[in-house]
Amino acid sequence: MKNIIAITLLGITLFSCKKKEDPTPDPTPTTTTGASVPYGDPDSVWTATGTGPHLIFKFKFDSTQIRLDNFGNPNATVSSTNEACSPVFNKMAAHYIELAQNDFTALGSGVVLYHAPETVSGGTTAIQFSQSVVVRENVIFYSTPLSSISAGTYKWLRLSLSYQNYDIPYKANALPTVNHIGSGTIASFLGYKTYVEKYKIKSQYQVPSASVGGSNANHLQGYWGFETYIAGYGYYMADGQPPAGATTVVNPNPNSPIPAGSCVVTSVFTNTLGAAQTLTITGSETQDIIVTISVSTNKSFEWTKVNADGYYQPEIGETPVDMGVRGIIPKVQY
Repeated sequence: MKNIIAITLLGITLFSCKKKEDPTPDPTPTTTTGASVPYGDPDSVWTATGTGPHLIFKFKFDSTQIRLDNFGNPNATVSSTNEACSPVFNKMAAHYIELAQNDFTALGSGVVLYHAPETVSGGTTAIQFSQSVVVRENVIFYSTPLSSISAGTYKWLRLSLSYQNYDIPYKANALPTVNHIGSGTIASFLGYKTYVEKYKIKSQYQVPSASVGGSNANHLQGYWGFETYIAGYGYYMADGQPPAGATTVVNPNPNSPIPAGSCVVTSVFTNTLGAAQTLTITGSETQDIIVTISVSTNKSFEWTKVNADGYYQPEIGETPVDMGVRGIIPKVQY
């Protein structure tokens, strides 16, 4: 990201950068169910369907979980030219869920459980954020009767993350305090494309600005909005678009590549202790199977370093590098 308008005495401002061609979208859905509240406010609610025991998915946010790179390699350190923090996560949404039988099951060839609503209102197919299911930690974001899933053994989970909301520390020379230190909230859109007319960041709504295409356009992976409140100044809000391809998308399976620009994070299933264990569905289950997806938020917000003090400071030229989560561990509880 090359251009940034500094935070002056009037507050923090936004970033701008160019877009590139649309990446390959996620595979075609086999099912689309659920219910949501527009714009992620208040918290969305997943509506369970069917009878009998269910396969249930929940999120857990973990800032101490191992930090992985795009290929699933441990990446605990941050480049000497960058700085990062572990955000305090509030909410998250998923766009796509697939169970893959083995290492060579191509994307879309496994059992596709869920594909969130999409729209062509922005000109081409994109995630419709107003219909996304946005949830907090330990809240069901998807469930389906086990009887509706083909019996079998599944090694990999493929999960396309579409939205995240979290708090970060920042510093600014903002009225009425020089070197003001505060906490701001970021809402970021990680899907391949998202059509979003407006969204609530923390307590305020943001309409995408004209500099990033406005409210009637699709936004590529990484589009974000920022909100903070400064005593004596008031609310400050901004939005921006990071460089294409900058978002980390962890896929440790080299035999099944993921399209550039999507956010299909992959991982092998584990037991509740974290040891590899396949997800087995027999069709004769008598109780729910719960999959808790532990999301690594370990230094997942990363920016170019000018002043190594742990605070994100756009006014001195620090710019976001990456907002992608650093891996997932889907833990199965029978």
